[in-house]
Amino acid sequence: MGSESTRTPSQSKRMAEKGSGVTVMHPTFARAGDCWPRPRAGSYPPTMWGMTTPSVVLVGNDKGGDISAFRLIDDELRLLASTQVGVGCSTFAVDVDRALVYVGVKDPHPAVVTLQLDRDTGALSELSRRDVDDPLAYLGLSGSTLLGASYHGGWGASWPVVDGVLGDVVSRLEFRNLHAAVPGRDGRTAYFASLGEDLIAQYALHPDSSLTELPEATVACPPGSGPRHLVLTDDGRSAYLITEFTGEAIRFDRAADGSLTRAEAVAAHATDKGLGVSAYGRDPRADHLIWGADLGLADGGRWLVCSERTESTIAAVALDGNGHLTDRVVITGTEEQPRGLAVSPEGTRLVVVGERSGCASLYRLDEGALVHLHRVETGLGPDWVRFI
Repeated sequence: MGSESTRTPSQSKRMAEKGSGVTVMHPTFARAGDCWPRPRAGSYPPTMWGMTTPSVVLVGNDKGGDISAFRLIDDELRLLASTQVGVGCSTFAVDVDRALVYVGVKDPHPAVVTLQLDRDTGALSELSRRDVDDPLAYLGLSGSTLLGASYHGGWGASWPVVDGVLGDVVSRLEFRNLHAAVPGRDGRTAYFASLGEDLIAQYALHPDSSLTELPEATVACPPGSGPRHLVLTDDGRSAYLITEFTGEAIRFDRAADGSLTRAEAVAAHATDKGLGVSAYGRDPRADHLIWGADLGLADGGRWLVCSERTESTIAAVALDGNGHLTDRVVITGTEEQPRGLAVSPEGTRLVVVGERSGCASLYRLDEGALVHLHRVETGLGPDWVRFI
């Protein structure tokens, strides 16, 4: 542990560079092979956790076809179990109250699989399975409705859910390269981000799981930006988008009926690294292009955290008292190719997973800077993470 090459991120030195509202943190980060290895599943008995059960963190390992369950305790991620669910488990939605997980898989056939989580052991058991036409890029849950978006199929859908079992599709919509299906926190709206058409389609969501277009059916995003993932504030006044090709965080005002109006934007990637604007069909790694991925709200809505995969960074964008984006952006290096991230329920911890590193890192947010707490191996190709 004494040499620099084997030093963990929490022991590494960092240097901050400030200027023009951007702070760049350069951690001396561990190599991809330097993850702490996963302990044997079940190494930590349930009795360790005391009277209050800490959060469980689920990581989908897309290439490995398994979901790893970790206990977050004492600022460490401790493996509980790993459950094989099928290759392509790169998106899932969680029902925290019922400990249900709705996961999209590719093999042996594209499907939505409902899993029951045992919070004590971390084991996942299959309850039901519904085949779909194409693999899903995103799943979102709102009460008794599951929303899904298929990137390669170019369609979105809504399903009713009863006791974890999906019914027949109620509504179906079509846009090129749909990448997100996000319900409003009010349970009455739904949004679908189309990377291929540079728009967000917006709908009213009804109790029978049907979708109807809002008066303004779509809201335009900047041409060539590649809308990817979307998150809404708790108060429902704002929505934030991360774009894949331009690496921007874009805020939208949200009206009482749920309709969005585009507002301000800020670069959410390392602007000092010479990254070029990407486009559909380009290879961002080979051509050193922007490759935006995921986002989340942290620290009581004071920060918006966004990942970019080519330079493997997290951008923390400061929000003002009204939730508006500011020009204060803190850039921190992280796991290699960070496709997925999740913020803890209380908003103080961030987990980032690296597709190429095969590891997850746990951070504490300190005025936008990511303070590294723990790193652990997850599996092959981790690209989705959620707290439950």
